[in-house]
Amino acid sequence: MSKQPALYRNNLPQLGSKLFITDGGLETTLLFLRELELPMFAAFPLIDSDEGLAHLQAYFEPYLDIATQHKAGMILDTPTWRASHGWGNLLGYSAVDIQFFNEASIDLAAEIRERRATADTPIVINGVIGPQDDGYDPNTLRSIDASHSYHSHQVEVLARTQADMITALTLTYAEEAIGLARAACEAEIPVAISFTVETDGRLPNGMSLQQAIEITDDSTYAAPVYYMINCAHPSHFAPVLDGNESWLERIYGVRANASCMSHAELDEATELDEGNPQEFGQDYALLKKRLPNLNVVGGCCGTDYRHIGEICRTLITGGGAHEQRPPDQLTDSAPVSCSI
Repeated sequence: MSKQPALYRNNLPQLGSKLFITDGGLETTLLFLRELELPMFAAFPLIDSDEGLAHLQAYFEPYLDIATQHKAGMILDTPTWRASHGWGNLLGYSAVDIQFFNEASIDLAAEIRERRATADTPIVINGVIGPQDDGYDPNTLRSIDASHSYHSHQVEVLARTQADMITALTLTYAEEAIGLARAACEAEIPVAISFTVETDGRLPNGMSLQQAIEITDDSTYAAPVYYMINCAHPSHFAPVLDGNESWLERIYGVRANASCMSHAELDEATELDEGNPQEFGQDYALLKKRLPNLNVVGGCCGTDYRHIGEICRTLITGGGAHEQRPPDQLTDSAPVSCSI
């Protein structure tokens, strides 16, 4: 493990005005497009082989090229969404193994940053943490204390590395977000909290996105540096983003799905729904009008570098193959085409 200090931990550049991109759907790309085996949707075991490392490095290169082309920043995620001790145990790995995978993932990101970062394209190393249970439908809603205890292990490991921050992706209820945020505070590492929502814009347990953000802030003294939304199509959550309420200012990032399908439908899908990359980019232009601090943009399930390229074409160059759609336009959608 590299002993170099974190570069941006005390001054995250995405909190300014510059646009930062992320990658797209890592696991869905590797599983469906690269046809790699990902037991339990876990990508972190790839770190442990030269072939796996080559796949990960090749995966990130097009996104780095896009960031360089558009002079955007890059939030460089680690493949550690499943690299917590509970999922590790299910996959047959020890606590020592899981520590290695987290540390080695940060080392990979540090190597990429050293090779690709420029003054115009700063790269933030982001340790990714996933939910303790299913990211679509948690089997158990755990307490704040239980969530804190569970996530502390991975948070503490990442806090000892070059990670500039951590992001908890695809969280489904506020108690887990609160417990994880408290663990990050104790480890003195910035944390972003990203919730997922159903087709009605609410969390799987029925709580509104506004409630989830406000409850998490109230219970942690606003510990998260910002909030995000991921693993849902823009048409699922755009309607709840209307207005000028202060909670909307806490949302800095969106990593949407390419598909309009529900989580239940995606869970049963045997083929990848890539949606429409050009419409996807236009949707982000409309989201930017509703979210004044939207500086971190990327993709989740079904997205790849084409989708992120279209976001940049729309937000940075004002381009795109289609004209801008009115902000409130809603269309009946098929899995391959839908808009907000």
